[in-house]
Amino acid sequence: MSAQHRRNYNGPALLSGGFRPFFLFGALFSGLSMLLWLPMLHGELQLATQFAPVDWHTHELFFGYVAAVITGFLFTAVPNWTGRMPVRGRPLLLLLLLWVAGRLAIAVSATIGWVAAMVIDLSFLASICAVIANEIIAGRNWRNLKVLVPVTVLLAANVLFHLEVQQSGVSGFSRRLALAAIIALIMLIGGRIVPSFTRNWLVRENPGRLPAPFGRFDLLAMTAAIAALAFWVAQPSGGLAGILLVLAALMQFARLGRWAGDRTLREPLVTVLHLSYLFIPVGLALLAAAAIWPGTVSPLAGIHALGAGAIGGMTLSVMVRATLGHSKQPLTSDWVVNVLFACVYAAALARILAALDIGPREILLHLSAFAWLAAFGGFGLRFLPLFLRPRPA
Repeated sequence: MSAQHRRNYNGPALLSGGFRPFFLFGALFSGLSMLLWLPMLHGELQLATQFAPVDWHTHELFFGYVAAVITGFLFTAVPNWTGRMPVRGRPLLLLLLLWVAGRLAIAVSATIGWVAAMVIDLSFLASICAVIANEIIAGRNWRNLKVLVPVTVLLAANVLFHLEVQQSGVSGFSRRLALAAIIALIMLIGGRIVPSFTRNWLVRENPGRLPAPFGRFDLLAMTAAIAALAFWVAQPSGGLAGILLVLAALMQFARLGRWAGDRTLREPLVTVLHLSYLFIPVGLALLAAAAIWPGTVSPLAGIHALGAGAIGGMTLSVMVRATLGHSKQPLTSDWVVNVLFACVYAAALARILAALDIGPREILLHLSAFAWLAAFGGFGLRFLPLFLRPRPA
């Protein structure tokens, strides 16, 4: 977006760019939902929702928090890809209110009915897909149309989530499909930004070995991982699923190893991109173990490695970096930001250990929940002044 375009905008700073409201409210909602989660799990708190506590928790992470972060990222990236004006002002406010309406509709779905809740909830992601498709097509930026594929799959997973809960009382297939779609999007976008930001920092601060450029191996690694996840979505246990997931994990380990993350330790803001991506092969490996040894290894270990580790870590990394960059702040971390990342990784590790029955489960669950709250609630508080302040000229 040009400086002239920024000067022509006279509305609230919070609505001047997609990352501002969706990163802020998405992060705060993520922390709040985790605060509610454990009391719901233990029967100490009840919402007027038709979802079981686990389904509410899963749905609001994937289709509430993650959908908000995806929107903030794409609404910021797409104008750079297409050269077109960003969504801001009143249209951005309407989309934000649509997202809020979805969260409220899910919370009171037992009162308003599952059909009404589903329609309200789905309208947000459907609108985002339509806006992004229109911008990319109007800007003739054909090569970036592929980002719509996982977002559209996420929308389809949301449709199936509502239908599956209504038919059987719990989610299963749709929950796995949503997770697979989000991980595919992280592999696609992460495959761009992790080596790119690493290269930029190394060239400037630590000359030497650089990340390998995107090539056939990256494409093969992504294809293998998406194929393994697709098979896991359809059939989460069994030897074939395990073999495919092991292969995908090894290739993702190798892919990450090509990005020179070991040379970035002097700048945590770059290192966390690699640490967050590391949870993808770890999660795939844990899913493989659960598929090969069902009943011995809980699939929740792999699910939370991907959900809390990869998704939590990567979204927090992107939010911090994008907020600093678009607010013209130095692209470096301070002690507060370092604590936020320590909290999100602690949340992921505690939840993985609890799933593997390593340590006291209840203590680990509470540690994970409060660490997650600290990470995302802390993000909202730390960056609130930047969201409310106009970008410097």
